[in-house]
Amino acid sequence: MRQLFEALQHVHRQGVVHRDIKPENILLDDALDIKLTDFGFASVLKPNQLLRDLCGTPNYLAPEVLRVNMFDDAEGYGFSCDLWACGVVMYTLLIGCPPFWHRKQMIMLRNIMEGKYTFNSPEWQDISEAPKDLIRKLLVLNPNERLTVDEALEHQFFNVKMFDQDIAPLKRTLSLSSSKFNQISKLAKQIKVRPFNARKKFLYAILVVRVMIRLLQLLPCTTGMISVKLVKQDPYRHKILRKLTDAMAFRVYGHWIKKGEGQNRAALFENTHKTELKVIYMSNLSPPL
Repeated sequence: MRQLFEALQHVHRQGVVHRDIKPENILLDDALDIKLTDFGFASVLKPNQLLRDLCGTPNYLAPEVLRVNMFDDAEGYGFSCDLWACGVVMYTLLIGCPPFWHRKQMIMLRNIMEGKYTFNSPEWQDISEAPKDLIRKLLVLNPNERLTVDEALEHQFFNVKMFDQDIAPLKRTLSLSSSKFNQISKLAKQIKVRPFNARKKFLYAILVVRVMIRLLQLLPCTTGMISVKLVKQDPYRHKILRKLTDAMAFRVYGHWIKKGEGQNRAALFENTHKTELKVIYMSNLSPPL
């Protein structure tokens, strides 16, 4: 996420708003540095200029972008729409599903307009408060109260000190030509190394072995050896793989994916006409209390 914000910082300093930030437009090179791509919807902003056209991917659209295309008196939007998309990307990367997803597009749009998302799912139990706080400050309905890219880089989430044994695996995965390699090396020299505790390591190893034995007892394999060739030809043939595939698809798409059904997954990413968006939103507003 730091590299994404740094790339976005450079883009914004050139007076450009991206307007289509999503995981599909973030590439990884051989040095494990990310590249922000696909500037098809990007636009150059002049000082005090605001945009009013609808473009981007529905899951990552900021509420002010939708509001401009629903209400004629809306103010418009600027660089802040990219920060909202970064919050959605970060949420998705942490738990594997987007914050506002719903299989019905009109409900998803309503959730975005109302900023309705939660940290209540079990996946968030093992995640610290710092990334949650950053997401909260990015997914703010009022674009004037949302963090800027410079403020996001100063957040405490990006200022956490790591110990040497945590940094060493990262250094091994980085190429010597990576711009992050020297930074990690310098950081490793500034921190203390935890003393090696042989007794604690041995206890951890015993616990891991006991857990693995317990799992093998609870989940006996009755299917025998599975041929990789057969799995590539028909993964739904094996019950275990079929259940796993369906479960993962459910987490990604929000509904069950069954073999043989013709489902238009691209329908979510098709832009809807301005008048239709307004009718959908107005007809599905929450009743006044």
